[in-house]
Amino acid sequence: MQKEVHAIGRGKTLKEFILGAQDGIVNVLGLILGVAIATNEVKIVLVAGISALFAESISMGAVAYTSSKAARDFYRKELKTEKREVEEVPKEEEKEIWDIYHKKGFRGKLLSDIVKKIISDKKLWVETMMKEELRLFPDEYDKPIKSGFFVLGATVAGSLIPLIPFFFLSVKWGMMGALALSLIVLFAVGAVKSKLTIGDWKKAGLEMAVIGMVTAVAGFIVGKLLEIWLL
Repeated sequence: MQKEVHAIGRGKTLKEFILGAQDGIVNVLGLILGVAIATNEVKIVLVAGISALFAESISMGAVAYTSSKAARDFYRKELKTEKREVEEVPKEEEKEIWDIYHKKGFRGKLLSDIVKKIISDKKLWVETMMKEELRLFPDEYDKPIKSGFFVLGATVAGSLIPLIPFFFLSVKWGMMGALALSLIVLFAVGAVKSKLTIGDWKKAGLEMAVIGMVTAVAGFIVGKLLEIWLL
């Protein structure tokens, strides 16, 4: 059970990293492509990109914090409810433990021994109800501030990727460099995700790169259409 909790915690961290990094790359790339074509000025591209970097990162960090805090509050509410039910309606809660392990295939004396062992320790009893009945794990809803800063940092890192070429190259080559570097990083993120989870790394990397590029290009096209329409 402890290994499962740690695995869920690692899964949440990986999800947050991918969310922040991909969001930063895609949004900033789409923006600076539009700005680069419209202005053909490296300085303007960098100013727009850096401004978007800060706005996007702070926004993503804030969303991660508030959503993690809401999830943590929900976990605590359910934990309080389970503790109360164990005290007030122990027979019903004992029956639920019996049902849980009966569905897992346990029968007879072994099932009775498992149930007796669990209900003999109220802390274990409540933890079992949270994990087995509600599928709620403490590590998944812990430390919203850490979650917020982690997503913020991942978004900053992702947002910097398409900007890097413009620090060293002209607008034309900077655009090509931004596209190439973003593709490489998105592919790498997808490949790493598959290595840490399940799946073919080449397929996962290609999927991440394609989704990222399509999203960035879509954002760029919408921006250009709005620019034409407004002007």
